[in-house]
Amino acid sequence: MKKLALAVIVVLVVAAAGGWWFYSGVDRPFKGYAGEEQFVEIPSGSGSLTIARRLADAGVVHDVNSFRIALWMTGAGRRLQAGEYRFDHPMSPRQVADKLARGEVYVHPITFPEGLTIRQMAALFESKGFGEAKAFVAAASNVELVQDIDAQARDLEGYLFPETYTLPRRATAEQLIARMVAGFRKALTPDITAAATARGLSVRQLVTLASIVEKETGNKDERPLVAAVYSNRLQIGMGLQCDPTVIYALERAGRYDGNLRREDLQFDSPYNTYRYAGLPPGPIASPGRASLQASASPALVSYLYFVSKNDGSHAFATTLDEHNRNVQEYQIKYFRDRRAAARKP
Repeated sequence: MKKLALAVIVVLVVAAAGGWWFYSGVDRPFKGYAGEEQFVEIPSGSGSLTIARRLADAGVVHDVNSFRIALWMTGAGRRLQAGEYRFDHPMSPRQVADKLARGEVYVHPITFPEGLTIRQMAALFESKGFGEAKAFVAAASNVELVQDIDAQARDLEGYLFPETYTLPRRATAEQLIARMVAGFRKALTPDITAAATARGLSVRQLVTLASIVEKETGNKDERPLVAAVYSNRLQIGMGLQCDPTVIYALERAGRYDGNLRREDLQFDSPYNTYRYAGLPPGPIASPGRASLQASASPALVSYLYFVSKNDGSHAFATTLDEHNRNVQEYQIKYFRDRRAAARKP
């Protein structure tokens, strides 16, 4: 009897020790993969057993059972979310379960500033390691994404909304382009559309004007004023004479080297607003929400001219005489004084 009792005690101790090992294993950090990081893809609809096996096979958790116990103890089994997860340090099964339950999928941000062209966005896309620039340009030719609002579109210039997007590692250019167009549609609120329509502007005309405003000023308070200048010029049939449209024309022709020269103002392109009256054929960049709003509802002013004050702001004028005085003050005199100061010992 004593031997039997001893055997029972031994079995109980072993069982208790085993139980303790399994349960304590829930909080025991583990790293079984080589290298600094490991990625695990959890497909949509995966059950807890399938997920546990993927994690164990990847060396993220020690074994299937320890992870399933963690799910049972935390109640996270029904909250696990699909996606790609990145692991870069030892984690316990409980921590892994919490990570998946919170949906901390791995994403990489990419920020597109306002005022970029498709080709400039494509270069940024490639520089951030998401794919080749030519793939972005090709995806940006899918005009079906905006056919309902702009049947004349030949590409998505102007319709790729500039903001920060978070993408998984394997995101395609097509997926990003679709999100950017969706961002544009969200920014193009019914109020903006209604205001533009009331002024006789189609969506394409609105975005074209907004892209010009975006390129002319980064000062948010000035956007309604710049929009007013160009709107007033359009109303009286006066040429827009906008430098950024010439630069865009030169870029499309592969002739822009970073400098805009006087002779460039005669470059023959429908985008050259020094040679052709009215708006250019389409947007010259991607405008932000503020420029869209300003172009739909310009300031109620009579300005027809503006010139840079070389401090990020502009001087506005209604008459040519007033404009010429501003040019004298903020351009001719400004740069003359700078040259004189530079010559002083």
